[in-house]
Amino acid sequence: MSTIREDLERRERESLAPQAARSVETRGRLRPEPEDDVRPAFQRDRDRILHSKAFRRLKHKTQVFFAPTGDHYRTRLTHSLEVSQIARTMAKALALNEELTEAIALGHDLGHTPFGHQGERVLAGLMPGGFEHYEQSLRIVDVLERDGAGLNLTWEVRDGIGKHSKGKRGSPVGPDVPVKASTLEGQIARVADLVAYVNHDIDDAVRAGVLKEQDLPAGPLAVLGATHSARVGRMVTAVVLETRGAGLREIAMTAPVLEAVLDLRAFLFANVYENDLSTAEFKKAAGILGGLWEKVHDAPESFLDGRILHAEGVDAAARDFLAGMTDRYAVALYEHLFIPKPWVNLSGRWS
Repeated sequence: MSTIREDLERRERESLAPQAARSVETRGRLRPEPEDDVRPAFQRDRDRILHSKAFRRLKHKTQVFFAPTGDHYRTRLTHSLEVSQIARTMAKALALNEELTEAIALGHDLGHTPFGHQGERVLAGLMPGGFEHYEQSLRIVDVLERDGAGLNLTWEVRDGIGKHSKGKRGSPVGPDVPVKASTLEGQIARVADLVAYVNHDIDDAVRAGVLKEQDLPAGPLAVLGATHSARVGRMVTAVVLETRGAGLREIAMTAPVLEAVLDLRAFLFANVYENDLSTAEFKKAAGILGGLWEKVHDAPESFLDGRILHAEGVDAAARDFLAGMTDRYAVALYEHLFIPKPWVNLSGRWS
């Protein structure tokens, strides 16, 4: 009698497109382990990411605006959830593996630093050899989670996480992509990341008063739409139709929509991510993370994981410590270490 997992694997074989990744055909894990009776391999990976400590910490990590007081600003966690929803929509329309797509989408930003991309730039300057959040995401799932055991994810999920990043100017699709995920599901997660943030960051910037709706560039909006919902729908449709039309050889996007998306991203970098306000916040992040970097180097045994410290050195241990911090933990630790507290002599107060 077959297990539930085997029944689900059979359903994948029967219902998914020939180009889709199938759980039963995974290239395997870093360490072999018994199969689950209920969940196929990619579903297990999705669950492991969802239940990880690093995933929970994303709720207190900056997306664009540091420690926003409003209830409706995105954090790195809600960004990951929006990426997952957009990615699954595209995967389902293309008959690709939704569980693999979702696992990559939920895990792609696990290695992000506190203070968003400002924090990443600071840590890249402090760490010998630099710092990339996608590399740290892989380190988290391979080494740091489960007290050093890692999550032991499948090759396909790790490949998608490691190849999702686009940088400031990189295209999410097309021949100019220097490093492309080996699965179509991984390629979907890459483009869904961009679709998510160019839209929700506009929403947050308007809410914060950094932008007004009328500030948005007319050219891209004429192609993509005037509202958040319209733009997301236009981008998703452009990916699905172009990819289908090309026979699912790779994930693609119609040229006019891709050009408009990249123009909109360039506008956001100039007017939101790298404006005067963001530059000021970058200086604050540099001060906090730089101070903490020096402090933990002065007394590594007091702050850092002894296993990493002795196996890989103080820089690697400090990188893992600082990159794993939430915004508020970094600020609280900095205040504890550097901000003097006033002395109050209560016993002599009334004398």
